[in-house]
Amino acid sequence: MAAAAGRVAGGAPAGYTALAVKFGPRQRSPHCLLVKEHRVREGPGAAHPPRRTLFVLNVPPYCGRESLSRLFFSCGPVQSVDICDKPEIGEKTETLKSKFFNLKTTKGFRVAYVVFRSPAGVQAAKALSQRGPLLISTESHPVKTGISKWITSYAASVVDREELKAEVDAFMQDYDKQIAEEEAKAVEEEGVPDEEGWVKVTRKGRKPGLPRTEAANLRVLERERRKRARKELLNFYAWQHRETKREHIAQLRKKFEEDKQRIALMRAQRKFRPY
Repeated sequence: MAAAAGRVAGGAPAGYTALAVKFGPRQRSPHCLLVKEHRVREGPGAAHPPRRTLFVLNVPPYCGRESLSRLFFSCGPVQSVDICDKPEIGEKTETLKSKFFNLKTTKGFRVAYVVFRSPAGVQAAKALSQRGPLLISTESHPVKTGISKWITSYAASVVDREELKAEVDAFMQDYDKQIAEEEAKAVEEEGVPDEEGWVKVTRKGRKPGLPRTEAANLRVLERERRKRARKELLNFYAWQHRETKREHIAQLRKKFEEDKQRIALMRAQRKFRPY
């Protein structure tokens, strides 16, 4: 990544194609994106399928998903754009993306995966190196910067209660459905031996017990503590005898000192009555 950051001098690294881009028409020095075809083992549910995914390095912070999709739109229909902090190892399965939870803010230069609808889009994107610098911010699609960007970010940070409620309800419905499927599967497998002939035994019976309250749990813990205390062997070893005698003498000395202080106080108050 360090070699890819900034302007690429002396051509692109092996296997990559350098694409010159500029933030706007007024910018003099172009910035280089390093692109190549993303090659991974194809598997079920792969979010970045091979032959249709373009791997992009050296993506600047001001270049987002919409900007990348617009840059490569002339190469063919873009299915999705995924921006990450660093290259992913192996395949990435499609997961449910939340608008409110587990949000990660990436800073600095990043990497991106641009998925086209056809493999021809990847080859057309690599051929863009023969053209002049591509513009990220144009008059028709300007990229917000400065105070306008901060205002937009603040407005987007305000949570819409209806959208939040809808997302939470959808998540809970999926969770309840998953739990119901797991319970149904457990009922079907109950009492059925597996491949090795073992039968899974659970605590669930015909009359499952009621859930314990906090007070009931405290009572159970207290009973267990008393039971353990009764089981302990007191004065079984010689060192236990010595410790018991030492503690008894210490208590007697402490009580003697307290009595001396009490008598001295009574004498000072002239209320000493020995009998």
